Amino acid sequence: MNYPNGQRKTLPVRKRSSGKESKTFSNRGMTLEEDINITNQFYLDTNKAVIHKKPTPVQIVNVNYPKRSAAVITEAYFKQASTTDYNGLYRGKYIDFEAKETKNKTLFPLANIHDHQISHMESIIGHGGVSFMIIRFAAYDETYFMETEKLFSFWNDKLNGGKKSISYEQVKQNSFLIPFQYQTRVDYLSIIDKLYF
Repeated sequence: MNYPNGQRKTLPVRKRSSGKESKTFSNRGMTLEEDINITNQFYLDTNKAVIHKKPTPVQIVNVNYPKRSAAVITEAYFKQASTTDYNGLYRGKYIDFEAKETKNKTLFPLANIHDHQISHMESIIGHGGVSFMIIRFAAYDETYFMETEKLFSFWNDKLNGGKKSISYEQVKQNSFLIPFQYQTRVDYLSIIDKLYF
């Protein structure tokens, strides 16, 4: 294959540790959202599930046209508060989840979640859907699947004057670690299979 400038471009490979070996973080630029989107595309391509990122409804107020061919949005507002990040169908069940990434090494701040999102997740569960949260601790390159019911426990504790965060250790104890894989970078369906099927 001919490459521009005669140089071959190689993509970074992210390796996962399986224990006490040292971890490598060669693909640290990849965000949780990008990893989930790649995973969801693989699920779609292999006809395993249909799950998409929800678009955030925005009201455009002002647009600048510096050139005829290019428009620049200079002012816009959210039309309404968004619910959760992703939804879709898997094995006949409605799937709905929120995904958050933190750079904090010791805790996940509950300020990253909003009242209307908790209400939405409660409604999903009340109607028999599957709702959960994916939390990534970027410093450790670890991604966790937390059942919404566990999240509610921490949320209710906060509302009653308790901690305004979930410690890293509590996340580890109350969640499932999602191991990194090449095509299914955030294979949350493998955990749903264990919990619901």
